[in-house]
Amino acid sequence: MSDPSTVATPVTLRSLIPTAFLPSVTFGLSGGAIAPVLVLTAINLGASPGRAAFTVSLLGIGLLVGELPSGWFAQQVGERRAMLYSSTVALAALIAAPLVRSVILLEVAIFVVGMTNATFALARQAYIAQNVPPLLRARAMSSLGGSNRIGSFAGPFAGAAAIALFDLRAAYWVAVAATVITMVVLLVVPDLPGADSGARRAKAQGVAVVTVGLRDIFRSHWRVVATLGWGIFFMTAVRASRQIVLPLWANHLGLNAAQTSLIFGIASAVDMSLFYPAGKIMDRFGRLAIAVPGNALNGIGVMLLPLTQNTLWFVVVAMVLSAGNGLTAGIGMTLGADVAPAEGKVRFLSVWRLMADAGNAFGPVAVSAVTAAAALSLGIVSVGSFGVLAALAFAYWAPKYSPLATLAGVRRHREEAAVEAEAQKQLSGKP
Repeated sequence: MSDPSTVATPVTLRSLIPTAFLPSVTFGLSGGAIAPVLVLTAINLGASPGRAAFTVSLLGIGLLVGELPSGWFAQQVGERRAMLYSSTVALAALIAAPLVRSVILLEVAIFVVGMTNATFALARQAYIAQNVPPLLRARAMSSLGGSNRIGSFAGPFAGAAAIALFDLRAAYWVAVAATVITMVVLLVVPDLPGADSGARRAKAQGVAVVTVGLRDIFRSHWRVVATLGWGIFFMTAVRASRQIVLPLWANHLGLNAAQTSLIFGIASAVDMSLFYPAGKIMDRFGRLAIAVPGNALNGIGVMLLPLTQNTLWFVVVAMVLSAGNGLTAGIGMTLGADVAPAEGKVRFLSVWRLMADAGNAFGPVAVSAVTAAAALSLGIVSVGSFGVLAALAFAYWAPKYSPLATLAGVRRHREEAAVEAEAQKQLSGKP
């Protein structure tokens, strides 16, 4: 697989727009369009509310189940092809979902969509990790995370407009159209100049693809997963719980659905405005400059939520949480790329993403369990502590594994890159 330093034409954020960010927006729009209607679709097919909730959960279960196989698949076919193939399978499942006449078949379609989400997300992260220089990596990864959020934010609005014009199934046709656009972009837009993958290079050389197994990854890199990986777990847990605790506390304060949705929309604008500045700060001052304060902001913000007793303070805390969420949009993917090995990078990233997915699944469960056993306010405070734990985990372990965790590490890398560039210039005979 290619080293970003070997790419002939310098990679810029602008060059990543058509190859990585645009497919991320359209694929995210696809998921956002169907998210609000999955429960209703299941109920219309005769599912009970509990069964409908399980149907929606299959999206996350498919994501979890698909992560590790996705690493093997992307390693075999290359990142761009993995994105294209996963989009093709997602398209078939999205076409089937509004046409089936049983809950079981709908559940199969949703589970398949979840698995394709895992493959697409891993492949796009690996694509940037392979081809973007380290000192541009945080901006690229944060922009990648932000582009997906933009699509996910726009999806429900596009789906709602289609439903207003036609019926409930129209949301799925919006998702189908967005997925087709994703496939067209992946087929038509040229790859980055000089970009490569291990699968493509091996095919060109007429040799078998070098496969790094999960056993090799765990044997060689278990320490970083078992230490720094917990920072990723706790970070995604508190971020996922935000989607639960905000509406629960809004209901506690007596806010209606329209008011809660309006607050969410305003807060989302704050979220989406911060991902690029966060990436720029990480590339300039080190990963910890965002990883520690961003996660602390998430954790403390959640813990402050039970103290809000009126709408004004609820809005303020929602803004704080959105700021923390936006700041940390790319830190998990950035650190994963920083610490991933040169050989077996994609397989390692599949394990890394599994830790993130596990945190996503655990956060809402933790809120539910503590709330059921004690009280809502205690459940919220307990899950808020995950943000503080994430900040502490990053502060302690990130400098041990990521060479770009601190400002000193960034400066050292910049100096080494300048020396290497000067040496290459002299070898090429350029003045």
